[in-house]
Amino acid sequence: MKKTSESAAAGSGGNSKMHNTLVYFRQHWQLYVIFMLPAFLLTIIFRYIPMGGIAIAFTEYNPIRGIFGSEWVGFEHFQRFLSSPDFMRYLVNTLKLSVFGLLWGFPAPILLAFLLNRILSAKTKQKIQLVLYMPNFISVIVLCGIVRILLAPTGMVNMMLGTSFNFMTMPSAFRTIYIASGIWQGAGWASIIYTAALSNASKELKEAAVIDGANIIQQIKAVEWPAIKDTVLIQFIMSVGNIMSVGFEKAYALQTDLNLNASEIISTYVYKKGLLDGDYGFSTAVGLFNTVINVILLVTMNSLVKKMNDGKGI
Repeated sequence: MKKTSESAAAGSGGNSKMHNTLVYFRQHWQLYVIFMLPAFLLTIIFRYIPMGGIAIAFTEYNPIRGIFGSEWVGFEHFQRFLSSPDFMRYLVNTLKLSVFGLLWGFPAPILLAFLLNRILSAKTKQKIQLVLYMPNFISVIVLCGIVRILLAPTGMVNMMLGTSFNFMTMPSAFRTIYIASGIWQGAGWASIIYTAALSNASKELKEAAVIDGANIIQQIKAVEWPAIKDTVLIQFIMSVGNIMSVGFEKAYALQTDLNLNASEIISTYVYKKGLLDGDYGFSTAVGLFNTVINVILLVTMNSLVKKMNDGKGI
């Protein structure tokens, strides 16, 4: 009887608290509006209103006449791009950079996090992390300048190899240069999220595994991997969803006239057509095509991961 009265009192207390909250909200709703309005307006202005620019992809856009004053051409720009003789080359180059970058670049921060987790000294670990995180704060253009200097015919790499190759003019070397420099720059910073997830791994289970004679691989498989599995899956889904979103800055900065066969991708093509040639409608159509492919890949990969991971996805 006593327990029943206590639970009833707790229930009535919860209802009273909810009632007081609603009363306070009704009395001071202006404060909530004032705090939420800036974020709401910024989201509308910078996220939703620019979506109207998608209409440019279906017009022969003229900046003076505007979107509504420009000639409507429908899917003509899409047909022009898909029927272009260079379409497959741009698509294949983009996919190769993305897929190979994902295959080589995605496991790198995970392995790095496992290695950092093996370091017992906190001071040593902090120093190593500082060194690994530093490349992330280097500008892409500065990074490309460093790469060009190192791979020049008289650069450090050729001096070490005793050769005089100009790697920046070799189409076969472009993807390796692009992906390797990306891993060097981003792997350390990307490992932060996995290092944080590994901190949730049970120390008791790890100590028990060590006592049972488990080696490093067995410890990772039994204790550490389950702690970061969900994080890895989410990051992988997001990475696949951005597989066509190769930024033009780095590819354009590493691009030369002699490596165009490998370095000309969809994003650099959009940049050249849109900003350099002024063909805004066509470049917007190509960019929209790229975005649609990304969305399809994201939804498809999320569905596949859900089927393989007991319904868990994004």
